[in-house]
Amino acid sequence: MGLFDVHAHLTHPRLVADVDAVVERARAAGVTTIVSNGLHPADNQAVLALARRHPIVKPAIGLYPVDAVMREMLAAGVSYPREDEGEPPTVDEAIAFVRDHVEEAFAVGEVGLDGYWVPESLWPAQEAAFVALVRVALDANKPLILHTRKRERRTLELLVEHGAKRVDFHCFGGKVSLARQVADAGFYLSIPANARRSESFTRMLETVPRDRLLLETDCPYLTPEKERGSEPSDVARTLSYAAELWKTTEAAALAQLEENFEALFGVRP
Repeated sequence: MGLFDVHAHLTHPRLVADVDAVVERARAAGVTTIVSNGLHPADNQAVLALARRHPIVKPAIGLYPVDAVMREMLAAGVSYPREDEGEPPTVDEAIAFVRDHVEEAFAVGEVGLDGYWVPESLWPAQEAAFVALVRVALDANKPLILHTRKRERRTLELLVEHGAKRVDFHCFGGKVSLARQVADAGFYLSIPANARRSESFTRMLETVPRDRLLLETDCPYLTPEKERGSEPSDVARTLSYAAELWKTTEAAALAQLEENFEALFGVRP
């Protein structure tokens, strides 16, 4: 039996310098699989390289929804706290990278829709990029790992419309009632390591069908403790909390979560 983190950012500037130690701490905590998600072509390249160094790391390559329209946002003077000040790739270049390297990938992600940072005038362009990436994943029979913020319902509609089946909604920020609709549609929702501090994620653990839940960290974000960043090892704490809420043992909770992982990704964690 092994723990897993389906949504990490091991190539993030806050983690990359210490990534070998981060991976070892995860291994010591019982984690056997870390899905590290890419945000744009350069990050995707880094994720693929890291996965070659550490077999525990599985590469997900994608295009962050804000990056999908970053050029348009910069041209319009829309503010966004970018960590990479270089020239953003064109959306065609970014989608082509995913298409060209998808066979090397464990999943396509993260991809999705974002209405928090992205103005409504750019939503059609963002949707076009998202649908193109969904098609890449479907053609390659790869699962999708989604970011969706303030556009959860539209994301669900597009996935159903295009026939996606193997999907994880990472860090779901919509209403818990909509999260249950996501689960009813046959999709998964991954719960981050700040669940004990979050009323919404607690309610999801309590009310979303257990066979539709997974573990994630979104490291270095969504930490269980405000004083530090998160790491993949923190999924052990979420497992403990899930077992507590489900009134079962950690072994039984992990067995259910492992089954969910295998159903989505096609392999055991």
